[in-house]
Amino acid sequence: MTTASPPARARSVRPLIAVLLVCLAPVVFALLAYYMPSLGLRPDSRTRYGQLIEPQRPIPNDLALRDAQGQPYDLNQLKGQWLLISTGPGACPESCVRGLFVLRNSHASQGKEVDRLERVWFITDDAPAAAVVGDAYVGTHVLRADPAKLAAWLAPGAADPAAELAQGLWIVDPLGHLMMRFPDAQQPEAVRDDLRTLLKNSRIG
Repeated sequence: MTTASPPARARSVRPLIAVLLVCLAPVVFALLAYYMPSLGLRPDSRTRYGQLIEPQRPIPNDLALRDAQGQPYDLNQLKGQWLLISTGPGACPESCVRGLFVLRNSHASQGKEVDRLERVWFITDDAPAAAVVGDAYVGTHVLRADPAKLAAWLAPGAADPAAELAQGLWIVDPLGHLMMRFPDAQQPEAVRDDLRTLLKNSRIG
């Protein structure tokens, strides 16, 4: 007479659940830190110079942009890339040239990450674009914008929107969110280093 084998014990799924939670934890933490800054999960030393924009502002649909040929241009078509933004009148005085210089050098200094970036210069008047832009800043997207609509996006509530546009530099993330502002172009090394930190810590774009 044979003795019946005892029924096999059901395997516990707890170890599998534990492994999944451990694998998902970094992703969840990163998403919370990025999209919910109020939780305080972002490190204080994330930037040296740039000012995080909170809440982040998506690219408006009514910027009424025009490219160099005068054709309508949708900035959303650059989604997927980090955008480095400068603004200025077509004549591009010294402050404008300096901003473009900082953007170009910050871009070029990112090494293997350089392909994740695009540079954009918004012209804020009807004057022709200065020749220096075409000659020295090849690769920059030159777009003509309505200054009032541009200021409503880049500098809402500013006491002097024109001065704000003339001095500032901005970063848009690959999801199309305006997320950082630099007050001016007086510290190019700090702009470069902040950008490097963003690219190092981000897996988007």
